[in-house]
Amino acid sequence: MTNSSAIKAYWDAAADTFDNEPDHGLNAEHTRAAWAARLTSWLPITPVSVLDVGCGTGSLSKLLAEAGHHVTGVDLAPKMVDQAQAKLRVAGLEGRFLVGDAANPPTGGEQFDVLLSRHLVWTLPDPEAALREWTARLRPGGLLVLIEGRWREAGQSGVPYVAGAETLPWHGGITADDLTAAVRPLVAELRIEDLTGDADLWGGPVADERYALIARL
Repeated sequence: MTNSSAIKAYWDAAADTFDNEPDHGLNAEHTRAAWAARLTSWLPITPVSVLDVGCGTGSLSKLLAEAGHHVTGVDLAPKMVDQAQAKLRVAGLEGRFLVGDAANPPTGGEQFDVLLSRHLVWTLPDPEAALREWTARLRPGGLLVLIEGRWREAGQSGVPYVAGAETLPWHGGITADDLTAAVRPLVAELRIEDLTGDADLWGGPVADERYALIARL
């Protein structure tokens, strides 16, 4: 069994080196451009409100803000949130970042046009409850974008994840078929976009399953 204090401590400890991974920091121009292109293809062209749950150091939030969207990022780890705030501030971009449980974002009754989550659901003690909570945070017709996969390793940089992680329902990730089954009852439309073969997204070729689930209420 995991606890939120251990999870927070793990991601706080990972914050300083998190952006060293090509798909985290998006420091290489071709990787940044690949993610920007995907986000552009998924989201409306006109500015909308986006809730980025499990925002980490804010790399995707920054791309969204650059595209003109109004971004709110949520992460359990304060050091991740500090880095996200600094990343947008240095770039001269607007964004709101909150420390809190991504499974139950601390945004009150506010609703959003888009909810984005990347590589998060495997960390959640009750991912299906989180999915219900996330769809409730969307306006009618809102868009849910989940970038997920089934990972070879769940830890960061070879560091074991928190004690009890093996009991998490989706530890190690979730297949597109299984995530589709969990999300479909909550939405009106749903499609899967395979991301495994796009090496630019990941900084090189990957062999595990990676995809985006795009759904509309």
